[in-house]
Amino acid sequence: MSTSRILLATNPGNGSTAVSLKSHPALRTNGYVWSKTFEEMWQFPNCIGALGGKHIAIKAPSGEGLSYYNYKHFHSIILLALVDANLKFLYVDVGANGRSGDAGVFRDSPLFQGLERKSLNVPRDKPLPGMDQPTPHVIVGDDAFPLKTYLMKPYPDKGDVGLKEKMQSRIFNYRLSRARRYSKNAFVTLCQRFGIFQSAINLTPDKAILVTQTAICLHNFLITERNRSYNNRTQELTMQQDSLTSLAYHKANRSADNARQIRDLFKQYVNGPGAVPWQKNHI
Repeated sequence: MSTSRILLATNPGNGSTAVSLKSHPALRTNGYVWSKTFEEMWQFPNCIGALGGKHIAIKAPSGEGLSYYNYKHFHSIILLALVDANLKFLYVDVGANGRSGDAGVFRDSPLFQGLERKSLNVPRDKPLPGMDQPTPHVIVGDDAFPLKTYLMKPYPDKGDVGLKEKMQSRIFNYRLSRARRYSKNAFVTLCQRFGIFQSAINLTPDKAILVTQTAICLHNFLITERNRSYNNRTQELTMQQDSLTSLAYHKANRSADNARQIRDLFKQYVNGPGAVPWQKNHI
């Protein structure tokens, strides 16, 4: 990964630093490639990345420890990342203090702002395979993130819906989880391959941010260069549990109708033309 393709931008909202693809001229072309890979590997079309967030443990900073004290009762900085289907980090925002509201970390990020303003050159809408209605390209995440027209998250497990609808929603949730597992797998790999993340980093927050950025750049370089030793071991490590703490889940706020309609289109797809034979065995 050449340094010319890494853009470092300070996020003034929370003091974090982002490694960003914002406004990258090749994003639209690469987005189609990422989407095709998610479709081929995980049967989830129109997906350009999996979003995840983790708390990276640090020693209490001198004089400002409470600012970094998180909901799990340890000091941390937050790592927010978008990952492709090959375990490469596409976007990283690292350094928000652990006390920051987890829901606000994404909202305050340049990634969120770019997606909201439609300034990221995301690929154009196209119908899901076997369907007619143009559908946006999306990223996928878990319940720590809001439902948006560009961000798909699981359906809540409601008890007031019919059995058929509940079954279809659970199938969608399973298929979504297969697509977003790569954000988890990337964190597992990073944690296991770089031992500094397996315990609290005994550095200042600024230096912990730099260490994290460097590790991610090295990870991407080794994935890109198809380093045999790194990549073979990576496949084993993705089956393990990482020692990083996830962002807190939040109760769903009322989402816009168009975001729910887009999620319904994906649900229709995975229960219709995009159904796979084994999906009912996993719900």
